[in-house]
Amino acid sequence: MTLTEVTATAIGPALALLPPKMDSAPARVMLLSIGLQESRFTYRRQMGDGPARGFWQFEQGGGAKGVCRHAATRDLMEQVCLKRHCPFTPEDLWRRIEFDDVLAAAAARLLLYSDPYALPAAFNDHEAAWRLYERVWRPGKPHRETWDSYHTQAVRFVTNQGTTA
Repeated sequence: MTLTEVTATAIGPALALLPPKMDSAPARVMLLSIGLQESRFTYRRQMGDGPARGFWQFEQGGGAKGVCRHAATRDLMEQVCLKRHCPFTPEDLWRRIEFDDVLAAAAARLLLYSDPYALPAAFNDHEAAWRLYERVWRPGKPHRETWDSYHTQAVRFVTNQGTTA
């Protein structure tokens, strides 16, 4: 999927299901950056038959469990699951995000929201964005060498869209 397609069919609709304060240019940059880093918006199932699912590559006992149990995200995730006709359990969420990109994007935004630190406000701060990604996604095999390029793509896309919400 292109960044335009994933924004129109997954990120935009997902953010519309969440409180308006969750839709911001920094949030969109992070969602696009992480999606590019994790799946290139190509793979909804981890390559090599790994446990991660969806464009943002959630694991059942990781991100899926996290957004279903974290005090800051639990109620919002439950509301999104209800709207997307998904039973509210980490296992069901994990299974569904492979096929429901809106559900996956909402879960990814909520996982970012669970972090106690603010999203990096400076778009060109690749290092702060990387630290957030590493802290929240906790990638098993992080690939720092690809991050700056993906983050730059995301920043350019969001900036060119004029997204300031």
